Amino acid sequence: MTDSLLIQPVTRPVNGNVRVPGSKSITNRALILAALADGISHLEGALFSDDTLYMSESLRSLGIAVEADASAESFEVEGRGGRIPAGTAQLFVGNSGTASRFLTALCALGSGPYCLDGVPRMRARPIRDLLSALQQLGVAARDENGTGCLPVVVESQGWRGGKTTMRGDVSSQFLSALLMVAPLSQNGIEIEIEGELFSKPYIEITLRMMQQWGAVVEHDEMCRFRIPGGQKYRAQTYVIEPDASGASYFWAAAAITGGRVRVEGIGNAALQGDAAFVDVLEQMGCEVERGDDFIEVRGVQQLRGVNVDMNAISDTVMTLAAIAPFADGPVNIHNVAHIRHKETDRIHALVTELRRLGVTVDERPDGLTIHPANQLKPARIETYDDHRMAMSFAITGLRAPGVEILDPGCVAKTFPDFFQRLDKLCANAR
Repeated sequence: MTDSLLIQPVTRPVNGNVRVPGSKSITNRALILAALADGISHLEGALFSDDTLYMSESLRSLGIAVEADASAESFEVEGRGGRIPAGTAQLFVGNSGTASRFLTALCALGSGPYCLDGVPRMRARPIRDLLSALQQLGVAARDENGTGCLPVVVESQGWRGGKTTMRGDVSSQFLSALLMVAPLSQNGIEIEIEGELFSKPYIEITLRMMQQWGAVVEHDEMCRFRIPGGQKYRAQTYVIEPDASGASYFWAAAAITGGRVRVEGIGNAALQGDAAFVDVLEQMGCEVERGDDFIEVRGVQQLRGVNVDMNAISDTVMTLAAIAPFADGPVNIHNVAHIRHKETDRIHALVTELRRLGVTVDERPDGLTIHPANQLKPARIETYDDHRMAMSFAITGLRAPGVEILDPGCVAKTFPDFFQRLDKLCANAR
């Protein structure tokens, strides 16, 4: 894409139906579970983006056959029943948190050494808590530079199992990574969570998918997990749900333009917790209709300010922040300190770019408060190689003239054709 993209505001409400690509979180979990299963699995409705391509290429490097068909949005994975064919491998995960954490745990099933590395930002994102948990289980997993981040080397002498403890307040991906490989241990694994467990809906996705693939997991209100060993995952055809985080931008477009947007393929039984973003829009005055296979948001003339704990749906913090200046009162977002460790320090990045637009913002360690703005200033928005910065502020630009998104191509991480789909949705409103 170009170095920057000027967002063209709409002059009328945004109305229409849209379908978004498959969920990144579900696609990468499904790739891991398919690799762990015994036999050939077909993944349908899969996301094809940087993150999922890093994952699929890494699985190939580990000796697991993966055939990809981007036009059909499908992967075919020949699982090896928990065995890692490659005796050694160099894995590059780009800036993918899910790939780095999930693959680190997966490599514990092999012999190694397996080395995982990524882009410079990935070398600043934490992984020490996962390494510590693996070490307690007898796996030689270490960070080469002593920083608690990539590059990481994993070597193992068999996946026997045992007991381990893990902090829950840095990233839910650590726990998801360990949970998915635990059923393949010989003797089972018990995981005790220290402190509060953040982003529980993502753990619920992991647990539900493990069950769908045939594994048994017991837990005490997500404080202690017990996973019997010697289990097997079933190879299968698995349909991946559209991405709820990606859908949030289109629901937000309806909210700030007084329009109507229906996202198809996500409904009442959504696997992803981020579908609850529409509950926040409902608090702000929007009307929400939920069906078995869709969720529709109808915007209002004036959004209300809200005070929300977004710990459980933290990937939509940026979507809310980007439309918050159009509310009639402050929008207070709290209990999301962990998003400072994402693709960028998302709290500080939001504060910086909103202030660039002329918005008054209060920054706190665990969140931010965004005050109403009568008029936003034209601005070139830095995206910090963070896909969600680009997509979120593109929605701001639907109401505020002069919003220019720098490095719009960063959306390739999870939603490569985002701007094309947004333009198509907004075509009749311009």
